[in-house]
Order: sequence, then structure tokens, then C-alpha cells
Amino acid sequence: MKACKNYNFDLEERTLDFVKRIIRMCKVLSNDNVNRNLISQIIRSAGSIGANYREANDALGKKDFLMRMKIARKEAKETEFWLQLIIEANPGLEKKITLLLKESIELRKILSAIIIKSEK
Repeated sequence: MKACKNYNFDLEERTLDFVKRIIRMCKVLSNDNVNRNLISQIIRSAGSIGANYREANDALGKKDFLMRMKIARKEAKETEFWLQLIIEANPGLEKKITLLLKESIELRKILSAIIIKSEK
């Protein structure tokens, strides 16, 4: 678990920046029924990535750490899903949203690597 402590601040900042970018994206989406529902879901899942990562860094033990990291990874996967639906609902913004999709995939891969390393 200590090996992952080196990643704390960089990944904490990166996940915070990610959800801020999600919020900014949501503010430019049209205010229709489809987008309102998608916005509600994606802000929750994207915010949960960073929140669970931070909780993992203050975990009570290895089991708690791994559980919170797995939740953060699950939320990253969910965020990918919502971003794909937002792209579908807002095709004119596809290029900008695709950058967020790539970041959510990278975050998921980073979290997966930390989990794999910590389970050894």
C-alpha cells in the first residue's frame, strides 16, 4: 500500500481537474430532458472517482484501500458510459467530449494498475 502513496497528490489533482472539466462541459450542453438526466449521472460518477481515490489514500488497511480503489475504477468505467451517451446526444461536441472520454479511460487504466500492483 505504501508504494501507492507516491501517486497521491498527482492523481488527486488529476481526478479533481477531470471532474472540473466534466462540470464545465455540462454547463455548455443544451438544457433538454436527455441532457439533464445524463448530466446528473455523469457528475455523480466522475466526482466519485476522485472522492473514492482520496478515501483510499486514507484507508484503514489494505482491504479498505483495495475496496475504495475498485469503487473508483468502477466509477471511471461508468463515467466512460455516460460520456459515450453524451456524445450520442450531442454530436456537434464530439471532439471536445472525446478528450474527456480518453481521460476517463486513462484514469481507469491507472487505477487498474494500482489495484493490480497492490494485490500482489
